[in-house]
Amino acid sequence: MKKKKTKVKRSKENFDQTLSEMGKDKYILRLYITGATIRSALAITNLKKICEEYLEGRYELEVIDLYKKPRLAKDEQIIAAPTLIKKLPLPFRRIIGDMSNKEKVLMGLDLRKVKEL
Repeated sequence: MKKKKTKVKRSKENFDQTLSEMGKDKYILRLYITGATIRSALAITNLKKICEEYLEGRYELEVIDLYKKPRLAKDEQIIAAPTLIKKLPLPFRRIIGDMSNKEKVLMGLDLRKVKEL
């Protein structure tokens, strides 16, 4: 019986460790923009503010100009720009717009729970 209790205790310790590390995931983000437009600049500025406030030191942000790399629009199935794609941590997410709706971006990045009605 002691072995079973030990296994349960170890499982609980592993579970607790996993929970404590959940908020420390590295975020891999790609922001697809179309040139030096006002919407593109606004999306970059808004997203950087959000990342610095909520993900400080835990994110990689790659900004991709679809005018310079148009093939990526097809490869990533981008239908509108600016579009943010959260590659990691899973689940994969897409957020379209200038990132000015902070709550929408936080929910899309799984940093805020969806409010219940």
